[in-house]
Amino acid sequence: MAKRKELKSVINNICTDLAAEVVAVSLYDSKPAEDNVLAIINNILNMRNDYVRRISHVEPGMKPKAYFNNLIEAFNNDTLEVIDQITNLN
Repeated sequence: MAKRKELKSVINNICTDLAAEVVAVSLYDSKPAEDNVLAIINNILNMRNDYVRRISHVEPGMKPKAYFNNLIEAFNNDTLEVIDQITNLN
């Protein structure tokens, strides 16, 4: 990912897809508690906001390439956690 704009777009798209999946599971599967659904959606929104903000401000003293590699790895780990929450929603 050479450009920050592309990285922001990818993060936005993934978070949108995750939120859509939560809504689909809540409507078509086993009708989970509304509080659980809203908690996961809020988690996705907070995650999206956090990572988009972090793209714009590289940590001082850290090389940009290492910073963005760490950022992408952390985002992937958080995304996997959200996916686990969605699968356990049933």
